[in-house]
Amino acid sequence: MIISPSVLSMHYEDFRKELADLNESVEWIHFDVMDGHFVPNLTFGPVLLEAFRRNSDRFLDVHLMVSDPDYFADVFAKAGADSIVFHYEAYNDLEKCEKLINKIHDMGLKAGISIKPKTTVEEIIPLLDKIDIFLLMSVEPGFGGQKFMIEALDRVEQLKRYKDEHDLNYIIEVDGGVNDSNAHDLVSRGTDALVAGSFVFKGDIKDNVRKLRECE
Repeated sequence: MIISPSVLSMHYEDFRKELADLNESVEWIHFDVMDGHFVPNLTFGPVLLEAFRRNSDRFLDVHLMVSDPDYFADVFAKAGADSIVFHYEAYNDLEKCEKLINKIHDMGLKAGISIKPKTTVEEIIPLLDKIDIFLLMSVEPGFGGQKFMIEALDRVEQLKRYKDEHDLNYIIEVDGGVNDSNAHDLVSRGTDALVAGSFVFKGDIKDNVRKLRECE
């Protein structure tokens, strides 16, 4: 199981200490990019990702919640991302999504698709054999600290079943309201990577990561 804490919830006054804790305890670091348009919130630019890259050898997992993912994919690839995940809803067009997936791969990065809770898995099935990561939102994207939507468990099962039936290798990643009370159910249904922000950064980071691992 991969733990990918969302640094949207990080305490930046303690950046060096908290990043050191992440470097010691997790495989991935999740970086939420919001443009104030695709979602109402506005978050990080590439300069901050560069700071993480200079101070960490962890896998930097960039989640683009933006209206122009093609532009931002270039920007964050240059800043040091290891993966670029973008939203199907930015295009609602399978051909445009496939084109960007290919571009991300050509830059030497892992490519992923994310969907909002109201978008069905069926809409993006033609893309599943082309991606490395499927990021399933279990809250409405745009803000941290939301309550986990229980319906996500059935969607994880659906993705896992399709993955196994078609011998695919994409990582099933879940983002939104993840904590030690739902992590076991997520992993048992087929989740490979857990994105957790508020839970990890509220209190002792390494201890909270350990609690998630105990749910495996």
